[in-house]
Amino acid sequence: MSEITIDETKLKDLLKVAIIELMQEQKEEFYEILAETLEDILIKNAIQEGENTEPVSREKIFKILNEKI
Repeated sequence: MSEITIDETKLKDLLKVAIIELMQEQKEEFYEILAETLEDILIKNAIQEGENTEPVSREKIFKILNEKI
């Protein structure tokens, strides 16, 4: 089996081109993955923030939510 040698700069350029092509050709799938990733990060941050606050009753939460509607 022959070995292929490629320098780091060339590899980075090829990866950039591949990612750009993926984004252009699979826009919907790419944006869906990006949206899910951002949602996961926001949920994680909200959980961490919630761990550092005082507990709130279920009734109070639903009262606030119903006021927003």
